[in-house]
This record gives sequence, C-alpha cells and structure tokens, in this order.
Amino acid sequence: MTDQDLGGRHVLTIVTNYGVEQDELVVPVRHLRDAGATVDIAAMSNDPIRTLVGDKDPGETVRPSLTLPEVDPAGYDLLLVPGGTLNADTLRLQDATPVIVRSFTTAGRPVAAICHGPWALVESDVVRDRTLTSYASLRTDIRNAGGTWVDEPVVRDATGGWTLITSRTPDDLDAFLGEIDRELSPADV
Repeated sequence: MTDQDLGGRHVLTIVTNYGVEQDELVVPVRHLRDAGATVDIAAMSNDPIRTLVGDKDPGETVRPSLTLPEVDPAGYDLLLVPGGTLNADTLRLQDATPVIVRSFTTAGRPVAAICHGPWALVESDVVRDRTLTSYASLRTDIRNAGGTWVDEPVVRDATGGWTLITSRTPDDLDAFLGEIDRELSPADV
C-alpha cells in the first residue's frame, strides 16, 4: 500500500485479453486504486482478461473496463502498459495501440511500461532518443528504434516533453510503482 494520495488521478491500462503477466497488471492496478486513483483497464474485447504467471501458468482473471477502440485518452493522467510476452506481442499489433500511445506522448502525459510492455512504445515510434529499460530480450528492438537500452530496475526519462517510466520484470515492481507514485503525486507533496 502507498502513502500517496492519488485521489482525482485517472490511469489507463492497456492489455489484450490473454497473456498479460499477472503481477504486472494486478499489482499496479491494486496499488493505484488503494492510493485513490481511478484505474481503467482497456482490452481488445469485453471478455475477461486471462493473465499468466511467467508466461505459462494460469493467473487471475480480470474484467476490463472498456475496449481499446472505446478509449478516449484525453481523460487520463498516465498510461500503464504491462508486459507478458503474448500480451505485448499482440497488443503492439492492434490499430488502437499506437493511437493511444501517441495521444499521451503528444499531449505531454506520462507513459509507464514494464517488461515486454515497451514493445507497444517501439511500435508507436516514441522511443527514439529516449533512455529506457525492459525485459532484456527487447534491447535490440529498442536500439533499432533509436532508443538507448539500459539494465536498471527502473528508468525515468523526462526528455522530449513527456515522462517515460520503464522497468524490467515483476521483480522491479516496487521501484516501478515508486516512480509512478512520484509522477502522479501533486507537486506540493
């Protein structure tokens, strides 16, 4: 649980309906809601989201709030992109994904992505000249897209008019959530 009060903050999480890494979705959503934030989960359909643990074992089932095509990004303060290999690979191929991602970056609103989640950022062409981290297997994709990949628990890059927060794996969730809290907290705190 966080000691931050994120009441009045709105977070959008984008995923597919199968394959999102359980803890990369469930832990941040619970954490943010416990801190008072409103969190919507957008998936490809209104069907239940089947999470996985370690990309293979069945995890919790989560209900989406809306579908990707229904998203109006303007109503949110932060975009959260969880990983999971199957989730991230399918998510980056959805027509709505780059539209949503670019809506946040163009408007100067923060994006937080963990593990394989940065694939959506690569596909959206928003990592050029940015420093970020991810699951190690994405480093070549990130470099090929013009980004600088580093092996650190969490990376915050505030260049280019918007903040990018990235982490490597569920093991880094505490650091990842700390940076998200920092980003969403009122300036006077």
